[in-house]
Amino acid sequence: MARLPVVSGCEVVKALGTIGYELDRQRGSHMILRETTPPFRRIVVPNHKEVARGTLRAIIRHAGFTVEEFTRLL
Repeated sequence: MARLPVVSGCEVVKALGTIGYELDRQRGSHMILRETTPPFRRIVVPNHKEVARGTLRAIIRHAGFTVEEFTRLL
């Protein structure tokens, strides 16, 4: 299994933006991203300097990627 990179919330948003997610709204430190094509899934990303490993793994899994594929997006 590949190691998870240490990334900030903004870097996660940027990486997911390259595959079709855009910032829908933000409430506090929670950035809600929305897929631009159907089925319009949503992903919540914390706006922190360093996203926790478990949270990052859940975001990657929810987006339907492996850790290797996500690392390439960065």
